[in-house]
Amino acid sequence: MKLRFDENLPKRLKQDLNEHEIYTAADKGWIGISNGKLLGLLIDHKFDALLTFDKNLQYQQNLTKYTIAVIV
Repeated sequence: MKLRFDENLPKRLKQDLNEHEIYTAADKGWIGISNGKLLGLLIDHKFDALLTFDKNLQYQQNLTKYTIAVIV
C-alpha cells in the first residue's frame, strides 16, 4: 500500500509500518502544499491513503470528491 504521511506525523512512525511504501512531505518535495492541492497530487501519483493528525481536514475539504482514503 502506498501511503503519504502528513507533515504533522512523526517520521519515526514509518518504522512501524515497514510493510508499506511510505512517503513524507520531504521525501516527495511537497512541503507546505495546501490540503486541496495535496489531495490532487496524491491521486495523480497513485497513493492509496493520507495519514494525518489533522482532525479538521474533513471540515476544510470535501473529501467525498476524492478517491483517496484519509486516515486521521
